Amino acid sequence: MSASIEVKLTQMKPGHGYVGKILHVDLTSKNLWTEEPGEEWYRLYWGGSALGVYHALRLIPPGADPLGPENVLIFAISPLTGVPVAGNSRLTVTALSPLTGAIGDSQSGGFLPAEMKFAGFDAVVIRGKASKPVYLWLHDGEAELRPAEHIWGKVTGETEDILRRELGDPQIQIAEIGPAGEKMVRFSAIMHMANRANGRAGLGAVMGSKNLKAIAVRGHGKPAVADPKGIKRLIAITMDRIRQSRWAQSLSAYGTAGTLSYQNSTGGLLTNNYTSGKRMKETILQRMETCFACPIACKPVVKVESGPWKVDPRYGGPEYETLAAFGSYCGVSDLGAIAKANELCSKYGVDTISCGATVAWAMEAYQNGFIRRRLEDGLERLRPHFGDTASMLRLMALTLTREGIGDLLAEGPARAARAIGPEAEELLAQVKRRDAPAHMPQIKRSLGVIYAVNAFGADHNPSAHDSSHRPRLKKERPERLAELGITRPQPMNVLNDEKIRFALRAQYFYSAMDILNVCQFVFGVGDQPFGPKDLVDFARATTGWDVTTDELMKLGARRISMMRMFNVRHGIGPEEDRLSRRMLRALVGGAADGTKLGEEEIANAVRRYYEIAGWDELGVPKPETLDALGLGWLEESSALLAVIPSPNRSFMNG
Repeated sequence: MSASIEVKLTQMKPGHGYVGKILHVDLTSKNLWTEEPGEEWYRLYWGGSALGVYHALRLIPPGADPLGPENVLIFAISPLTGVPVAGNSRLTVTALSPLTGAIGDSQSGGFLPAEMKFAGFDAVVIRGKASKPVYLWLHDGEAELRPAEHIWGKVTGETEDILRRELGDPQIQIAEIGPAGEKMVRFSAIMHMANRANGRAGLGAVMGSKNLKAIAVRGHGKPAVADPKGIKRLIAITMDRIRQSRWAQSLSAYGTAGTLSYQNSTGGLLTNNYTSGKRMKETILQRMETCFACPIACKPVVKVESGPWKVDPRYGGPEYETLAAFGSYCGVSDLGAIAKANELCSKYGVDTISCGATVAWAMEAYQNGFIRRRLEDGLERLRPHFGDTASMLRLMALTLTREGIGDLLAEGPARAARAIGPEAEELLAQVKRRDAPAHMPQIKRSLGVIYAVNAFGADHNPSAHDSSHRPRLKKERPERLAELGITRPQPMNVLNDEKIRFALRAQYFYSAMDILNVCQFVFGVGDQPFGPKDLVDFARATTGWDVTTDELMKLGARRISMMRMFNVRHGIGPEEDRLSRRMLRALVGGAADGTKLGEEEIANAVRRYYEIAGWDELGVPKPETLDALGLGWLEESSALLAVIPSPNRSFMNG
């Protein structure tokens, strides 16, 4: 069961930064082949998320089952990947999401993205379904499928150990699914290093549905760059920039857990299923890990040897979102138990945000009597409530293995609530069936607009947060927002035209960062070490192209419109661009007590976003908008919205 690419790549050609080869794998027929787009195509789409969405648009038919062989899974990097500048080793995975029925788009860091470039591929496009479990082995321009029955059922760390021994190289980087992905838990993740996750959107379930256990990668090629001296200048200023950045210094010390106390002080830290750092460093934090070529080292690794919860450092440690999801969401304060929850997510391969949100939803649904009989009858005999550490971990274990009530919870809160009834649906904090992260739209109002319009649902990464645009930051980084055309800082608690424009313009830039596959902890518009101008310099020095900030903004807008058109093709209309009612109600307690976001206020903001973005009243990019972005080939999709049923009405079938 193997096939190989004929040409062994030992040099990175034909272009600066990009290899020029995209690997296609048909798991059904076991055929492998390469596609070789030209420079003009790479200049239009670059790589990363745009490359992934391009192939999703071309290859996934409307009405496709996300867990069927017709879904396509795309792994993509960018021309910047593998160049030794901080913050550039990122991987994008794209597919039709089994959690939402919309486009699924997820990023992660680590060492695998750079290794994929060294192995000689810009992307891997996977379709079909293998008859038996397999893994894909990429090495120095060659590719082959190998049997994986011997690793099916293994947790992520075991899978990596077995494959490295089998392939005889401890430096091999591996993207794998755990048992949750094999069982198609709808929020399962694709893991590598056993602790880095392409977590959101349930793309691990897509991989499991295809009987693809892992992708192992090793390469020895080095990407050529157009301006080696320019790259050296960027590398040389990195440490000075990190020392000047309080944000980078906090990340190096605490990871994203360092933001926990700030979020709590503003009233923006969620508690008890959306109703309302530093201790880790002082207790269980063992060390901080990093990604390829990055000196910031923001990934926490924890170890717990005493108490009821033993935690293996192999599986990393909880970051801000995980601390919130299993801590404040569930009312749990036991740091060891939260670290154990994080370990289970990494071992079994699931998204920590959706997993924590699912457990918190189940706790509240039980307390309100909606799922009491299902939990008290049968093997579980659970009586979960907020603050109950043991039942939190037990609900997790059942969900990750699809046992008992876990089989329902593994479908995600939206499907579980639909199966139970309207009262249970009122407890959901979601957009497009994607569970909300720990940044509350009542506090960050422009981020609430992004939650609503974002093609893949509630997510905190598609744009800058309101705190980047408040007046007090004007003295700190005015030039960075000005480079994006944003010059009028606004208070946190407003949602006016300028704030909506800020959300959209920043979204274009952050979208470009997801295409160039650079890290938001290193590049951004706030206190990150590098800003928009630095990203332009990086892109120019790597590719030799005369890149401008305007080109990057247009590139970001192109990807957003492509994702929007993908959703149109799959029947997702403007009724999906709204926050669930749970996310609109007034906050109770804390610094933000009484703060709310009105339904009409967010609806008006969404309509205004459409206008500024060049979309029609249904949220579909206008033909002239698509033409200006080089996407005229997508114009026929706009007519499909009226004839394809919306997943808002029929998603239980998909």
